[in-house]
Amino acid sequence: MSTARVSIAQINACVGDLSGNAQRVLAAARQAHEQGADILLTPELVLTGYPPEDLLLRPQFVQEQARVLDGLRRELAQFKGLRVVVGHVDGAGRSLFNAASVLFEGQVLGCYRKRELPNYSVFDEQRYFQADGTPLTFEVAGVTFGVVICEDMWFDRAPSAARAAGAQVLLVPNASPYNTGKQDERQRVARHCVSVGGCAVVYANLVGGQDELVFDGASFAMDRSGQMTARLADFAEDVQCVEVDADGNVRALAAPQAPVAGDGAGAAKPGAGSRTVPHAEPQSDLRPEFQTEAQVWQALVLGVRDYLGKNRFPGVIIGLSGGIDSAVVLAVAVDALGAENVRAVMMPSRYTADISQIDAEDMAKRLGVRYDVITIGTVVDSFESMLAPHFAGLAVDATEENIQARARGTLLMALSNKTGRLVLTTGNKSEMTTGYCTLYGDMAGGYAVIKDVPKTLVYRLAVWRNREQEIIPERIITRPPSAELREDQKDQDSLPPYDILDGIIERYMERNESAAEIVAAGFPPEAVEQVVRLIRINEYKRRQAPPGPRITPRAFGRDWRYPVTNGFRETA
Repeated sequence: MSTARVSIAQINACVGDLSGNAQRVLAAARQAHEQGADILLTPELVLTGYPPEDLLLRPQFVQEQARVLDGLRRELAQFKGLRVVVGHVDGAGRSLFNAASVLFEGQVLGCYRKRELPNYSVFDEQRYFQADGTPLTFEVAGVTFGVVICEDMWFDRAPSAARAAGAQVLLVPNASPYNTGKQDERQRVARHCVSVGGCAVVYANLVGGQDELVFDGASFAMDRSGQMTARLADFAEDVQCVEVDADGNVRALAAPQAPVAGDGAGAAKPGAGSRTVPHAEPQSDLRPEFQTEAQVWQALVLGVRDYLGKNRFPGVIIGLSGGIDSAVVLAVAVDALGAENVRAVMMPSRYTADISQIDAEDMAKRLGVRYDVITIGTVVDSFESMLAPHFAGLAVDATEENIQARARGTLLMALSNKTGRLVLTTGNKSEMTTGYCTLYGDMAGGYAVIKDVPKTLVYRLAVWRNREQEIIPERIITRPPSAELREDQKDQDSLPPYDILDGIIERYMERNESAAEIVAAGFPPEAVEQVVRLIRINEYKRRQAPPGPRITPRAFGRDWRYPVTNGFRETA
């Protein structure tokens, strides 16, 4: 039986960099052609990057994309015999479509327009696109291929229509962002699609960081029996060639030696190639208890690398406190950018413990980053002296604590302005949820690396990252967490224990369970009441927080849209 050869390319596209994205498609096409591929499958909206958001409301952007697409069509003509499935925007004005065209030797064989437009979680496609779903099929070497796009695979209508039009293999361009558990979910959906329609599936996912979203790649091919026969890399550009036949059999060919090449939009500039993360093992090779930590770490590293690279920042500055959160952020930054592009600053106050300073300096030395100490005592004293007449007769409270945090934020932002380096903030999801953070203080910065990482997962990440080499001093992991803004302060003086707190946050914020349901699940009523109240009253802080990578099924930002002015009160 004759077979067709399909090259799957997961590409790191940059939103809005139309010419750069076209060059990355060309590089992938060159590699596919050298492999003898008949078809190159690229990700959803690879030409614009995903999600282009309100760029789509600018006619000039849509027009320029059409011009770049036409130029790409002409340039791809050099690769004789290669059909390239390119994701792009089709149409104009209010009639825009999320589309994929099959380009072949300078011609457009056909254009498929997405049928199912997601409008939930981080997706907002109905704001921009019209739905279509008219089937597109084409034949290569006796095998009939049908094209459906991303969300189409999650419903039966588009795959069934493609099958009815004669498709034996579905080509599925995707821009599916990462969150914990997402890879297993995609595979379950693909198996359902295969079982309903009887078609094999070849699935190409985007890879790379885009503001709050991280796309993990992990593209795959699945035969008609639901068996995965090819699997591409997690969190890295990759290409893989498979052979398919008319019976839905899919066979992986030897992986190429070179990755998708080109100095295109997705290439991270700071520290690119200066450090190889020593823990990017294939997921199947990891102990089961480490798989979540491995994926989350790689998502954070890729998010930082691409945010810095695509926005062309020369490096980062981190306020290093000697605590667990800043330690994990520092380790992620070094893995993402290389030590030469990371600067750590310790800013002790009268409440900073000696061991915090010792541990911070120790960790900076272990990672080889520049380390500076700026004592904030005189700055805080000056603020308190100036404010003393205005605070007369008022008790000391969180105001004085916040002055310390804001002094640090001012110093970090001054260093950022002077050097051009981006400040990475160090607050975790547990803190962002409850407002255990200071506006214009520890929230001051440009990218919040662990804003979607619960505190309990922060600890697990630290332990996991230390498993080969102890880069985070053990005492940072084992000592009780403290903001060190007053004498003998501990986080648990103000918050429930983190295992309880994070359990409540997951149920209430990520799963949308009611307070009563959470109490019925065994959580203390007083803790539930406290956390629900803190979530409500701290929305104004979260609205002013910098972006950061989304790694849970629901993060503050794109898929949390609660009003600041809010009269609703939920009780247990």
